[in-house]
Amino acid sequence: MNINHHTRHPRWRPFRSLCLSACLVAFSVQAGPASQGPVGAAVLSQRFIRNGVVVDFRVRRPGGSLGAGLMEGQVAELRFRLTEQATGVPIQGNTPGVWMDMGQVLQGRPQAEQRSCKDKIALYLGGAVGIRPMLDLNSYYVVVMNREPTLSIVDPLVSMVGVTSTLAMIRLKASGADWAKSADERRLFVSMPAAGQVAVVDTEAFKRVTDVQAGLAPTRVALQPDGRFLWVGNDTSDDASGVTVIDTETLAPLAHISTGAGHHEIAFSDDSRWAFVSSRESGTVSVIDVQDLARVKEIGTGPMPISLAWSTLASTVYVADGEAGTVTVLGGEAFGVQRRIVLAPGLGPLRFTQDGRFALVVNPAQDRVYVLDPATDTRVHAIQVSGKPYQLAFSRAFAYVRPLANEYVTLINLLSLGQGKSPITQRIQVGSGAPRLAGDLPLADSIATTSTEAAGFVVNPADNTTYFYMEGMNAPSSNYKVYGASARAVTVVDRSLKEIEPGVYASKVKIPAAGRYDVAFLLETPRMLHCFSVEAKANPSIQHEVARLGVEYLSEARSVPAGDPVAFRFRLVNPQTGQPRTGLKDVGVLFFRLPGKDRTEVYAKEEGEGIYRAMLPFPRPGAYYVYVGVRSERVGYSDLPYYSVVATEKAKGPAGGRPAVEERG
Repeated sequence: MNINHHTRHPRWRPFRSLCLSACLVAFSVQAGPASQGPVGAAVLSQRFIRNGVVVDFRVRRPGGSLGAGLMEGQVAELRFRLTEQATGVPIQGNTPGVWMDMGQVLQGRPQAEQRSCKDKIALYLGGAVGIRPMLDLNSYYVVVMNREPTLSIVDPLVSMVGVTSTLAMIRLKASGADWAKSADERRLFVSMPAAGQVAVVDTEAFKRVTDVQAGLAPTRVALQPDGRFLWVGNDTSDDASGVTVIDTETLAPLAHISTGAGHHEIAFSDDSRWAFVSSRESGTVSVIDVQDLARVKEIGTGPMPISLAWSTLASTVYVADGEAGTVTVLGGEAFGVQRRIVLAPGLGPLRFTQDGRFALVVNPAQDRVYVLDPATDTRVHAIQVSGKPYQLAFSRAFAYVRPLANEYVTLINLLSLGQGKSPITQRIQVGSGAPRLAGDLPLADSIATTSTEAAGFVVNPADNTTYFYMEGMNAPSSNYKVYGASARAVTVVDRSLKEIEPGVYASKVKIPAAGRYDVAFLLETPRMLHCFSVEAKANPSIQHEVARLGVEYLSEARSVPAGDPVAFRFRLVNPQTGQPRTGLKDVGVLFFRLPGKDRTEVYAKEEGEGIYRAMLPFPRPGAYYVYVGVRSERVGYSDLPYYSVVATEKAKGPAGGRPAVEERG
């Protein structure tokens, strides 16, 4: 997926170039004091002042204090408050970049931590595979649902020689049909009809953590707005038809609520008080009291209710009927029928724009997209879209319409909608074949938009490719092909900071391990880069294996010359005492170029005091992983932390400091 030239935050592109070439020179001078609160306080706080901007960094546990301090395995909230130094006025509308990675203590060298941290940031912005922080609070990841029982995880920023590697592959018990994300996007729920279960995926570790029983033929999944319950539609024609409700905290099924027969679509009121479930074969919509998990009403809305959606502005439910060609509006205290909007038979999915101003409903039989105004419950537009439009997705500015019978996507400018206006549309080619050529397709969408930039991802199942599109362009700018799997749907997992109040940017993270962390903060206007520092203690409730060896990589640099052997040095120590381990004769070093090429294994020689040295011939430019193992100590290559390094055409060391990976001779 060659998306490196479209960095996640387009406004960072000039700043990225600056950091890559002279990050240390530009930001090596600290222009303000940084202070830290006591470890046992309710929050850990630090302050940095530069160019008239005050950055207050605070760490706390959500809903409580830190108690004994930050601890591994626990969730912590990171907050950055930006204010003007002179006035104290909050600085709003920014997009700060934040990375959190293990710090590297370099004793007795002024500004060593700041230099080491800024070195890392230059590499993070460089987009090299393998050069990633432990926690990236600016990013999003692309998740592709495959026809096979797998999910492919792609990082759209990193690339190497024009090719992006798959970050992870998650295996499911059966092929997925639909999915839903938790509000914090830390979990992804995937329905598996053939298995009768819902897979729960951890999107921080990118692994499947469990499977939850979800009744017969679980298909559509929907998470209520407060995130408390996950609702799963059971698509059968007997008494098992209805919805299964799953507790998202305990990950256990709570209830099965019977409704009519057939496929079910699910919607909720904004306050999560009511759930609405359509039953396609029965022609009904069930109103369910979420507090009691009981059906309180069943409403006939037409012979084939095919989709439904809640209107935030009108507090009503819109129900599209595919056979009758009508949209029924349910509202009032009893959710009675308020109006029927007559369109044309053949209706499909109905969805509201992100701001709730308009509802759009596709009609593949008529090659139309209808635009409805919830303020008046009337149709305001009927837009021609050829090729049997069957899916809708929205960014802040556009509606994406996906046809089934051709390889195009039509974008509708949302600002051009409304009474008396003429809709503006744009058609882009996405791939080389119509989606219907791929055969069976899941319910999950083949389009996903991003929240951090005006862009979207589109899967074309006919050519097994995911395309990246920047809004305003005439064609997709890049693409990613899943090898060994058949792409069918796509979604985006957002990790970026959110402005939760004026001038306050926050995110919740799970501390992966004990140790000292650099928390690198990057701002473009005014240009500012500073590395805060926090310490995480070991969690006594987490069982750890006693490490046999520890490794210290003697490095400040992450750039080495390609083609010529370079000296790679590291120290092996007793992890309990910190004393050097000497006399080891079988210290191996394994290194390979991402995503697994040029795999080479060599042996290191001891230079004294636990320091070992190996000559590594990085053959080609690219990103490399370097691992250390000692067979006689039963320490495999996966037991010790790895080192990541970029091999370049010419040797480039950061300004100041000697490179620990040195040229021979």
